[in-house]
Amino acid sequence: MRIPLPLRRTLFLARAEVLHIVRDRATVAQALVMPVVQLVLLANVATFAVRETPTYVVDHDVSTVSRGLVTRLAASGLFRVVGASASADSAERALLGGSATAVVTVPRGFEETLVRERAAAVGVEMNAEKGSAAGIVQTYVARVVDAYAAELDAERRPTREVPRRGAGALELRERAWYNPTLDYRHYMVPGLLVALVTMIGTLLAAQNVAREKEAGTLEQLNVTPITRAEFVAGKLLPLWTLALLDLALGLVVGRLAFGVPMRGSLVLLFGAACVYLVVALSIGLWISTRVETQQQAMFITFFVLMVYLLMSGLFTPIDAMPRWVQILSLANPVRHFVTVARAVLVKGAGVRAVAAPLGALAAYAVVAVTVAVRAYSKRAA
Repeated sequence: MRIPLPLRRTLFLARAEVLHIVRDRATVAQALVMPVVQLVLLANVATFAVRETPTYVVDHDVSTVSRGLVTRLAASGLFRVVGASASADSAERALLGGSATAVVTVPRGFEETLVRERAAAVGVEMNAEKGSAAGIVQTYVARVVDAYAAELDAERRPTREVPRRGAGALELRERAWYNPTLDYRHYMVPGLLVALVTMIGTLLAAQNVAREKEAGTLEQLNVTPITRAEFVAGKLLPLWTLALLDLALGLVVGRLAFGVPMRGSLVLLFGAACVYLVVALSIGLWISTRVETQQQAMFITFFVLMVYLLMSGLFTPIDAMPRWVQILSLANPVRHFVTVARAVLVKGAGVRAVAAPLGALAAYAVVAVTVAVRAYSKRAA
């Protein structure tokens, strides 16, 4: 079967791009090794889970109950007691110096008040410069204190006393769907995979035409009979394949190193990736046609990627953003692919559940390719 001439020209240009990538060891390392290393590091760093918070205890009561509270804070694994005294000044110095993030204050007469009134207050001061971590730590303290209060109440209640129906407090029964172990890496790794594939693919595409300009070979390509669509396809096809390989490697690392669940169809995930990468690479190629040097391409690409990633819901939930930002983020293709990746891997979602973000990606792919081809046509005219 004879291959059509346009396809042959496209494959010839794609082969030249592959040879260029393979011969450049730095590019190979940038495209294959660095994403894996970054994934391993970022999956452990990019987390909202707080463990072993440095905590200073100011115990004015020095009683059996206060010591029991301190013991339970340390035994929870959520706090690490770095100092204890009856001096509030020492605690303030620990906060100021950064050796402590939280200060737990047990007031004088704590045990006596608890026995007499069956209620007592515990003070918690936080280093709030750490933003959301402060609220998380406060929640952890409240959880430990509530558990200890229930334990003390059970010890003091006579065995013959039976709570009357309807007399007790409301009972909250929690159930975590899709991530029952509450392992934050299961939520972050799919998003990080999208971010790394986006960064590598867009950056390499953005440097592509700019490299041709710097080397003086773009004019030679312009005088060949290759069409603009063939030029764009030949440039994007090798990078598109390379980005899919990055995604596959990242999934293997995520599964083996972090136990990330893969409940949904990988075929669906890679199908969505194929569409999404057309968008990401076309944007990179469009940037490349608009600049003269690779350095300019890198600066513009990093600016675009920063906006993309911060508005994608990768680090900050979309629901926590202002309403106008939520609406604006609908134009962000990264947001839609992050949604698809998390839904397929963690929730096991099917095509129907991710139809909306898939449709948005398909529309963006058509627009992005059209813009990339038209942008190059101005240069080729």
